[in-house]
Amino acid sequence: MENANRMGTTPIPKLIVITSLPLIVSLLVNNLYNLVDSIFVSRISEDALTGLSLAAPIQLIMIAMGSGLAVGLNAVISRALGEKNAAEVRNTASAAMVMAVGAYLLIAAACLVIAEPYFNWQAGGNAAIAAHGKAYIRICMLFSLGQMIQWVFDRFLIATGRSSLFLATLSTASVVNLILDPILIFGYFGLPAMGTAGAATATVIGQFAGGIWGIFLNIKRNKEIPIHFTLHISGASVRKILQVGVPTAVLSGIMSVMGIFINTVLYGFSSTAVAIYGIGQKVQNIAQIAVQGMNNALIPIIAYNYGAGKRERIRQTIRCAFLMGGVVMAVILVVMELIPDQILMLFDASPQMMALGIPAVRLLSLSFFVGAANIIFAAVYQGFGNGNYSMYLVFVRQVAALAPLLLLGAQLGSLNLVWLSFAAAEAIAVPVGILLYKRMGRGFFTAEPHGLPARQACAK
Repeated sequence: MENANRMGTTPIPKLIVITSLPLIVSLLVNNLYNLVDSIFVSRISEDALTGLSLAAPIQLIMIAMGSGLAVGLNAVISRALGEKNAAEVRNTASAAMVMAVGAYLLIAAACLVIAEPYFNWQAGGNAAIAAHGKAYIRICMLFSLGQMIQWVFDRFLIATGRSSLFLATLSTASVVNLILDPILIFGYFGLPAMGTAGAATATVIGQFAGGIWGIFLNIKRNKEIPIHFTLHISGASVRKILQVGVPTAVLSGIMSVMGIFINTVLYGFSSTAVAIYGIGQKVQNIAQIAVQGMNNALIPIIAYNYGAGKRERIRQTIRCAFLMGGVVMAVILVVMELIPDQILMLFDASPQMMALGIPAVRLLSLSFFVGAANIIFAAVYQGFGNGNYSMYLVFVRQVAALAPLLLLGAQLGSLNLVWLSFAAAEAIAVPVGILLYKRMGRGFFTAEPHGLPARQACAK
């Protein structure tokens, strides 16, 4: 298990960098094509861009299914690799593949039930916005099998330290989407102009391309994890994946509901405010790429060393993550404060959007910086297999602290206060993250993992 052993032997700063960089590049490519989707769609109309913004909470349903499965899979299979438990690795991989198909079926069923009434409600009677949103989300959800496949097989690669191969699969999906986006949206080469439906079609074709490539790379290059699809899966493996994954899925579900709530609050100001928030989400995804990439890398690093009983490496991993994340996000914050107008011009911003959007970008960028600490805390909890703590932290960030602040801003009629609410909620959540970490640390750093005396476990 040469690649897996790297998780337990490579110096921590170097390990974080070499594991994170491919993930960061892949996330950059992935988020760039989402950003380009919005840039192209903004050329159709502001209504089309607003339709995509309203679709975002529904897309989080897919993310809830996929990310919950992926995070649970990553933690369980990485720990099994650290414990050198080949049977557990095989059973977990087989269970994850079947669960991916089940997640897709649930997403497709949800689309048939909620897409129509949701957009009729959220569009506020604007038929054009509703039509753009429905056309986009139906294709994304009904053909989301490619995304579920990609989630699972990408995590197999990450768990064994093959982040560069993960970059190859995600880059494939992104490049295919980028090529097809303008062709299908605007109707080049004799094809009909499909508008937002074209953007969705390009996305799902890219996801299938990435998923198929991921299957191939795992079969040929990732021998530590056997690929064996069977319906006779281990119930214990399913429970272990769900134990970590369900809290993550619940978190995404909470975020989906909050997304609907946020759009409803913003629609009380104007549909332009909803479009600006959609832009802000895309910008946030780009701005936090370094931290999100490190987040994806921390989970298998911590899980592997937890399985191997290497406490000091886990301590070093956490310290390095906070230091690296803080430095990177400080630089991003300065950049965001300096060029908000140039960011908005990418989306063909009208004078009204520019007037509302410049303070929005500046205020939202504060939340990107503060929120980085909470992202790292969540990765630490998940690496230990404690998905519940991640759920508690996100509940504070996304509901308990944020919702009252948003309502206060709406009540006072201050859109700027609404934008500032996001940073304030993140700041309120940081002490909660610290308290949860200390509570978890008391249980782990003093306990005797796997029946070994603490001194032996640390020396292992």
